[in-house]
Amino acid sequence: MAAPTETAAPTVTGQVPRAGDAIYHAGSRAVQDRVGVREAADHVGRSVGRGIKPVAAAFLELQPLLVAGAADPVSGAVWAAALTGAPGFVRATGPHTMSVTGGVPADDPLARALAARGTYAGTIALDPRTRRRMRLNGVLTPTRAGFAIEADQVFSNCPKYLQRRESYEYVGRTPGQARHGTGLTGAQRDFVAGADTFFLATAHGRGADASHRGGNPGFVRVTSPRELLWRDYPGNSMFLSLGNLSADPRAGLLFLDWTNGTTLQLTGEARTEFGADGERRVRFTLAEAVQRDAALPLRWAPPEYSPANPLLP
Repeated sequence: MAAPTETAAPTVTGQVPRAGDAIYHAGSRAVQDRVGVREAADHVGRSVGRGIKPVAAAFLELQPLLVAGAADPVSGAVWAAALTGAPGFVRATGPHTMSVTGGVPADDPLARALAARGTYAGTIALDPRTRRRMRLNGVLTPTRAGFAIEADQVFSNCPKYLQRRESYEYVGRTPGQARHGTGLTGAQRDFVAGADTFFLATAHGRGADASHRGGNPGFVRVTSPRELLWRDYPGNSMFLSLGNLSADPRAGLLFLDWTNGTTLQLTGEARTEFGADGERRVRFTLAEAVQRDAALPLRWAPPEYSPANPLLP
């Protein structure tokens, strides 16, 4: 649901609507029923299809950034990673297929998943300039140039909680070495606490998903070097991410610095806490962190915060 002052994103599929139970698994249904939004979820779910319509294909070809999430085929850990390229590096190559040229460094924690045929992958293409976002989930196949995903779910989200960044530029950078840890350093804790955006990757038995979380800086609380906490703001009632987490607590988080290109990838487990006040909070326990300085060759303009962002205490 879009905030009253905002315009909802355009529908990216024009297909025959899919029944709610074909879109949502038992985990999502359990959360929808607990919150009392099953009917609303079924209404929103009618916009979900398997096809990539022309408006969606045109949107993809303009993007310099794609976030992907999946489970590592060896360790099982769920990770999210950012992929970048000149517009056109992501494109629709068929009515149900999205192809990506390039990938991630060989030592990126998502590299094995992106190189494995049959990986369930979730992706989100987000354009801060227009505050539009599009999600495509499906099954991955490696290609000579990168990888392709045969879509199972294609849909757009409203611009709620998405910060506007008017422009970007490419910057010549030499990515630093990946630094691994099992607890956040002081600098990493500050990085997370000051973030206005992160990406959340989740998985379930027959799929994966990558989604966006946004708010005013401080909306993610660092309660210890190995624990984060954030409030789950009201959204479109689908509960794909929280539904996945109710069935499988594995989660991957991606924080990126929109100015200097640093990325911080976290993997661990996340669980939703339902408060008596009706609010939902997600508590994430860290298993491993990977930081890479100057990882992305993009520098974005300063943010204009979404008017939907709740005020923080």
